[in-house]
Amino acid sequence: MKKLQFILILCLSFCGYAQNNILFEKGNKAYNEGLYEVAAQEYKNILGKGEHSSELYFNLGNAYYKLNEIAPSIYYYEKALLLKPNDAEIKNNLAFAQNMTLDAIEVLPETSLSKLYRNITSKLSFDEWAYLSIGFMLLFVLSYILYYFLSFATQKRIAFISSFICLFIGLVFIFIAYLEFNKFNTYQPAIVFDEEVIIKSEPNNRSEETFRLHEGAKVSVIETMNEWQKIKLTDGKTGWLPSKSVKILKDF
Repeated sequence: MKKLQFILILCLSFCGYAQNNILFEKGNKAYNEGLYEVAAQEYKNILGKGEHSSELYFNLGNAYYKLNEIAPSIYYYEKALLLKPNDAEIKNNLAFAQNMTLDAIEVLPETSLSKLYRNITSKLSFDEWAYLSIGFMLLFVLSYILYYFLSFATQKRIAFISSFICLFIGLVFIFIAYLEFNKFNTYQPAIVFDEEVIIKSEPNNRSEETFRLHEGAKVSVIETMNEWQKIKLTDGKTGWLPSKSVKILKDF
């Protein structure tokens, strides 16, 4: 009975995969024919079935870019980049889409040390750092075992020193993975979808205006209160806007 259930689940999974491939190819065909709205709908049909991939979001971004829809194109490029942070093609197309936005948001200057740290840690995702740390911990164990089995003093010394170097590197990588995991969980990026939205000083319509944003602007959501969200920009500005004005990127 269990074997029959497994075969049934396997067949259904294969059928779902095949169907999504058909929709993806239909979307690609429509895109190549210049039917960008049709292509976008085919790709979104795949999303509706719970399928997510950087390729799918990238193609959606391309379709909306061709339709001159700024916010959706940036939104889907950013989602693709979340799944493939170092993809040069996604970054390139995202840069073209961001050139269409009205808001010029500056980035706060970084210290040399923080910039160096960011350049290093951005090379890998937090789970990749964790895998690396596990690898070095295994090397530590192997080197330590070798220390006991080797006969010559020089070999034992090399094995002993190597084991503690691996331990140190492994602990450093664990620490980086922990920091990056916390940063990933606390960072909630979102894209403004309203043509123009007034940012308020407090979460109500009676409060004063602090500044304005336009569609396609990227913000970080730092707090939610009822139907309002407090956002922060890369230049340090903060304020409140209606929740319906933005779409969270990490809604996989």
